[in-house]
Amino acid sequence: MGWVTTSTADLWHHYGRARAASDRAVPDGFYWAWGQDTGPGAEVLGDLVGRCVGDLGAGAARHAAHLAVHHQPARVVAVDASPAQYAMATGLYGDLASRLRIVHCDVVSHLHAMRGTYDVLYSVFGAIDFTDPRELLPAAAAALRPGGRLVFATLAHYLSGAPAQPDVVAAEVSAKTPDGKEAVMRRWVLEEHVWTKLLDEAGFTGITITVLPATAEGPRTADTLLVSVHRPSR
Repeated sequence: MGWVTTSTADLWHHYGRARAASDRAVPDGFYWAWGQDTGPGAEVLGDLVGRCVGDLGAGAARHAAHLAVHHQPARVVAVDASPAQYAMATGLYGDLASRLRIVHCDVVSHLHAMRGTYDVLYSVFGAIDFTDPRELLPAAAAALRPGGRLVFATLAHYLSGAPAQPDVVAAEVSAKTPDGKEAVMRRWVLEEHVWTKLLDEAGFTGITITVLPATAEGPRTADTLLVSVHRPSR
């Protein structure tokens, strides 16, 4: 079939495009589970009033828009490295600029530039899944203020049903270039104890991991790991 691997093509070009054409509303709800239909919501992030919040790998920024409209943060910053996702998010929610800042940037680079800035960082199957955690997690810890929180949802196992990796190993998953050619990207699907070790090494404390069971059966369903940690106050 002629698979290609590239660091320059926007492999997120097609993601969410069909929905954006018909659904431009700010979502009423916020979900962590893979099915995006049940489970805990934004309350997991704590009280966001007056807080600086960052969405890591925000895509079309639907979660970020929900928080900006419904939870009174000082600012939500939606960060994504994909030009297409940045353009889509700006087109959908650019009118929320007073509360929502949409940023086109590599997430690790952004975090390094924003040391000690954020009260809360989160990722809903976003950058946490598609960035080497040995690079992203220390950068996230540094970008948080003392006592700040990182929360993320990630796959508990592969969508094929295969178990998560027992070590820090990425799998190649299918993607498409903007012109429709088959490509691959890296995704980290790790066992709970691997995440715990990585988070501890990055300097986080208060590590809690909850499994959110899939709410449906069939192909491409999955349980979710919901992970919550803190940067130490001192």
